[in-house]
Amino acid sequence: MPIDLPLPDLPPDAHGRLVVGYSGGLDSGVLLQVLAHTPALRTRGLRAVHVHHGLQAGADEWAAHCVATCERLAVPCSVVHVNVPRDSGEGLEAAARAARHVAFAAQLEPGDVLALAHHRDDQAETLLLRALRASGPAGLAAMRPLRRFANGWLWRPLLALPRAQVHACAQAYGLQWIEDPSNAAIEADRNFLRNRVLPLLRTRWPHADAALSTVAALQAETSDLLAAGDDDALATARTDDPGVLRIDALRALPDARRARVLRRWIEDLQLPPLPARAIDWCNADLDTGRADRMPGFDWAGTRLQRWRGLLQAAPIRAPLDAGFAAHWDGRAPLHLPDGGRLWLHGATDGLDWTVRARQGGERIRLPGRAHTHALKHVLQSLGVPPWVRAHLPLLVDGDGRVLAAGDLAFDAGFDAWLRDGDRRLHWSPPGAMHTVPGAPIA
Repeated sequence: MPIDLPLPDLPPDAHGRLVVGYSGGLDSGVLLQVLAHTPALRTRGLRAVHVHHGLQAGADEWAAHCVATCERLAVPCSVVHVNVPRDSGEGLEAAARAARHVAFAAQLEPGDVLALAHHRDDQAETLLLRALRASGPAGLAAMRPLRRFANGWLWRPLLALPRAQVHACAQAYGLQWIEDPSNAAIEADRNFLRNRVLPLLRTRWPHADAALSTVAALQAETSDLLAAGDDDALATARTDDPGVLRIDALRALPDARRARVLRRWIEDLQLPPLPARAIDWCNADLDTGRADRMPGFDWAGTRLQRWRGLLQAAPIRAPLDAGFAAHWDGRAPLHLPDGGRLWLHGATDGLDWTVRARQGGERIRLPGRAHTHALKHVLQSLGVPPWVRAHLPLLVDGDGRVLAAGDLAFDAGFDAWLRDGDRRLHWSPPGAMHTVPGAPIA
């Protein structure tokens, strides 16, 4: 018989299937039952995903239990095996969670909704964990009931409910569920809070979970209000390249706002979270006001670097190999070894060019100029940043004459040939970044 549990509404654009993260435990078992017995939700295309971590001796039995339960409910179930690294430096619990989220993301089609069974007690644990890690408002907001995730949404419909209510629902359904033996251990931080700290708090403050959940909700409101200001401040610093900001706009911000803007920018770029050391580096470097050097800061395979009043963030990529050279007739796009691409609209037969990396000392005769100029000086005058120059391919004819540097600078004769034939040469650098940062976006 269906159990009446209050479920928050989904946004109108969350129109895809419901995908339940089903571990076989009590909480996800209740969520699966509630959704399966709610016709309006079931008809969206309900399915379950069980992530097999392989960390427990009974992992295979757990997967079999999940499949059997889903068969009884006539809900399709996928079992996804993942490898959890034990030496990631993040701890086994965090590594398992990261692997699980990657697996869930891979199961979502555009517009799908991933439903997870976190409840109010989980929220209280998360808030305490974040507080002990000295998190700010965004971290103390803990888990959001609904947020964007991968191609769709992540929905936590039970987040306002206490564990006791979820347990009562399981008993009313007569559910059988799996008890993970690791939950009784206290080595993991979350388990220590769950099994030792929160029970002690409840002896003095019986409504501790509700109070902590309210704190998370208030911090979420604060974070959202601050985020609006962050967006406005970030907009003043943006250029036409999403990965590049204007340093003068950042320098004008108070330190606290600047730190939030930098973190928001990095999050928007889907790069690894910016560590506190990177914020310190940015503040110290921005405050010097020096424009005659190109300092950098690396973390987690990512690099921050500044040049001529610009700050860039991107994954660390090897430059175009200095020895690279390839023949090209222009008829099909040329894929470069660094991940870039060169292509020509309006190609004709009989072209025989070489595409190669810069080697130094190249010269080019620009349109309207009588003499050649050093390509290095041309690129500097165009304001081409070093992170772009490192990947710039040269188009060279049979006589060794530089016809084009990417699509940024053209030889006079080559430029005329392009215009006469309504042809266009395009270069896409690795990472699909823009080539030359321009004016701020209005």
